[in-house]
Amino acid sequence: MTKEFAPSVIENLKYYVYCLVDPRTKRIFYIGKGKGNRLFNHANDALDENISSLKLETIREIRSNGLLVSYYIIRHGLKEEEAYLIESVLIDLLTYNNFNTETILTNIQSGHHQWDRGIKTVDEIGLIYDCNEIKPNSNDRLICININKTYNNGERENIYEATRKYWKMNGRRAMSSTYVLSVYKGIVRAVFKPTLWYPSQIYKGRWEFEGIEIESSPYLHKSVKNIISPSQNPISYYNM
Repeated sequence: MTKEFAPSVIENLKYYVYCLVDPRTKRIFYIGKGKGNRLFNHANDALDENISSLKLETIREIRSNGLLVSYYIIRHGLKEEEAYLIESVLIDLLTYNNFNTETILTNIQSGHHQWDRGIKTVDEIGLIYDCNEIKPNSNDRLICININKTYNNGERENIYEATRKYWKMNGRRAMSSTYVLSVYKGIVRAVFKPTLWYPSQIYKGRWEFEGIEIESSPYLHKSVKNIISPSQNPISYYNM
């Protein structure tokens, strides 16, 4: 079956840089740029046996093993000239003879904007830009915390720390919550079950929580725009 992006995904992707990965070795074998459904065109071209290239032969070999090419969007939301530059940098980096391409980087942190525009599979891209609206359980009391600022300032080491502190809110009200939803750009990126709420010892009048991440939550990767209104306040409550 021919893969393609939903129109809403294409609109948000703009120009992007992508790679094709051999699932047998996890190795990148092609870097490209484009817009729309460009990255899927190579697999379609491989169906035509009259067209020959190392890239297409690799795709055919992968298929002959009963497997499918893995697609990754490396950066998106780009202007055309930005896509050209990133593509050329990556190709140089991965093909330059004086570099040991087996080396694993020692960088501790991911690249800038890795979460919203960083490396994504095509399925993850679909979840971000073509996701369903949230459908809360009637018994769940939800706190939605907008982490756009706390995440973007790069001062918190992970999504849990970006979500759990330091919030100006009604602590007693917060204690009745069932789940805390970590919301970035209108989409639930993580769900936590709070086990303890307490006043911050650093910022007077603000609250923190400790909790457990619920990785299998049905609220993950859902839009919350149907249950909360746009507001300057990063805290929104549902069913509370």
